[in-house]
Amino acid sequence: MARTKETRANAAPGAGMIFALRAIGLVILARWIFSMTSIGLDTLTAMASSPWACINLVFLFLLIFLPGARAQAERPFHPLPQWLRQALRLFAFLGFLFAVWSVGAFVWTAGLRRAVHTVAETNGWLVAAPALYAAVLWICRPRALWRTNIAARRFAIGRYAISLDSVTRTAIVWVESRKVGQYDARELSVRWPDGEAGASAVPRVPTPTPAVAGDMQALSGSAMSASSGPATIDRVGLLHRRPKVELLWDSPAAAGHNHQTVFRAALATEGDRVAAKALDSSLRQA
Repeated sequence: MARTKETRANAAPGAGMIFALRAIGLVILARWIFSMTSIGLDTLTAMASSPWACINLVFLFLLIFLPGARAQAERPFHPLPQWLRQALRLFAFLGFLFAVWSVGAFVWTAGLRRAVHTVAETNGWLVAAPALYAAVLWICRPRALWRTNIAARRFAIGRYAISLDSVTRTAIVWVESRKVGQYDARELSVRWPDGEAGASAVPRVPTPTPAVAGDMQALSGSAMSASSGPATIDRVGLLHRRPKVELLWDSPAAAGHNHQTVFRAALATEGDRVAAKALDSSLRQA
């Protein structure tokens, strides 16, 4: 199968994420060096023994050099190794907390007017520093390997990714960039939460007889008014609970491992719900 040659004009998916992380690291490093040069040498030697300075140096090293990062078309949302994503997420979270605490303490002690004046003097760095750490947290957030592509039989539910092969009838499940396992697609099934219906589950409504039809019409007004309130409350409660869908593996050949839960993911967005219904339909066809 012919593959598109990756050039500068046609970069592999994930190259933009690598560029954004390195750009953030260079901006933080440039600002840090500028701040250090404006301070005396005695303060620089004192900061060399500071644990926070060491944490910043490690964070900047990982953020700029990104060891093991490689853009791949098979992993558009995960060009970084899993250990690097976890490390950057941890250091960015610590840096965000420290930046917010420092800025908040300064505003509390100096006052709002002096804080606004300081923000103008530092060209907005007091606001930009927490935003940069938050941007690293957002870029390295947990997510699936790819977006849902029903035509290619690739599905993304939360941070889980499922790939179906119609030729071999196998399914590969990934959690972020870690492979969970490879299963027979005929042994997988989707379990929906209570009150939810799958893609092929259509409830049947019995046809009322002529004798009962009159009674149903007479009670329709009171029934609708009585059920509209609880139905609305149940729907709102269902959204707040974030119903979870499960992928079950029921293999008759795996003794002691029958009816095992492969993963359980929350249907947080409408895209997750559509992907789960499409996955259910594809598994039933397999």
